[in-house]
Amino acid sequence: MRRQGDSVTISVRSQEIPPFLVMDVLEAAMDKARVGQDIIHLEVGEPDFDTPPNVVEAGIAAMRAGKTHYTASVGIPELRQAIATHYHETYGVGVNPDSVVITSGSSPAILLVLAALLDPGSEVILSDPHYACYPNFIRFLGGSPVFVPVPAENGFQMDPEQVRKAISDRTRAILINSPSNPTGAVMEPDRMKALADLGIPIISDEIYHGLVYEGREHSIMEFTRNAFVVNGFSKLYAMTGWRLGYLIAEPDWIRPLQKMSQNFFISAADFVQYAGIEALKNTSAETRAMREAFNARRKIMIARLREIGFGIQVDPTAAFYVLADARAFSQDSYRFAFDILEGAGVGVAPGIDFGEAAEGFIRFSYTNSLENILEGLNRIEGFLKRCHVG
Repeated sequence: MRRQGDSVTISVRSQEIPPFLVMDVLEAAMDKARVGQDIIHLEVGEPDFDTPPNVVEAGIAAMRAGKTHYTASVGIPELRQAIATHYHETYGVGVNPDSVVITSGSSPAILLVLAALLDPGSEVILSDPHYACYPNFIRFLGGSPVFVPVPAENGFQMDPEQVRKAISDRTRAILINSPSNPTGAVMEPDRMKALADLGIPIISDEIYHGLVYEGREHSIMEFTRNAFVVNGFSKLYAMTGWRLGYLIAEPDWIRPLQKMSQNFFISAADFVQYAGIEALKNTSAETRAMREAFNARRKIMIARLREIGFGIQVDPTAAFYVLADARAFSQDSYRFAFDILEGAGVGVAPGIDFGEAAEGFIRFSYTNSLENILEGLNRIEGFLKRCHVG
């Protein structure tokens, strides 16, 4: 769009990309906090724990040793090997270190994988609800998202038969996220195998692996090698600010991915990659303690939300989210989230951010202290008792 007198036209794609609504809520909450209002954050999917001290020390030691330069665009060999070893020890799958590409967080990994797969008009099948940014990545690259509903009454599980019916001659991939943001659901292994058997490449976002409280998660590589794995260090290792992720792909894809990484990102930070090695090798006690704390919060949040009147048909068993049905209070999740922020001083995520099927739901994150979680939910209950939001 060009206005009279403007010398530069803003691109259509940059104008049309939707906002990340969770960030709208967070930024509004931060504005309130800056002027002195007491805000409790239940909207953000970021661990409230600090990075384990030994990981911090490994990063500092790497900087002091001069690890402050460019690395190969695919990452340092030591970290690629550590990731391959981690997947072998955790899932029993063999990974060639040469099939691992290190990225500055998992979001660049998703972008690289989709860019390697999509031409204009290509389609990617994904669930509804889904992580808010997936469709935006796909559309930004000229593709089209195709949504398969995963209703709450079915435990937010993807139905392979519905996926099969959604496949067309333009389908380039099926995108899955297990454990899931926003639902906290873990995909059943039989469903993963059935999806793999469809013969379409699977993009598996495994960023919440390690944060499972009932049962266990599975990597897509246990079922097929016609897949791309995306993972990172932000969630399990409380390393959001370090910006370190990776992808695993079959050998034929590595050179195209490498070339895009060279052009767009050059490389992940040198010293951060050494911190990643330490996280993979020597943080089992710390990650276990974080997981136990999250699990305790999860159980209390679920029970308390039900007491307040939110609907939860199937308990989430992983990640750190509860996607609760709020339609007893409001049909408009975006407005309702801001009503809660204004009336209770609590930040929550509107369901509509995660797809049409999540409208009327609110996502609550338990990445806050138990004390703050209980205070936040008490405030929401008081707000709802004071006024009816319709």
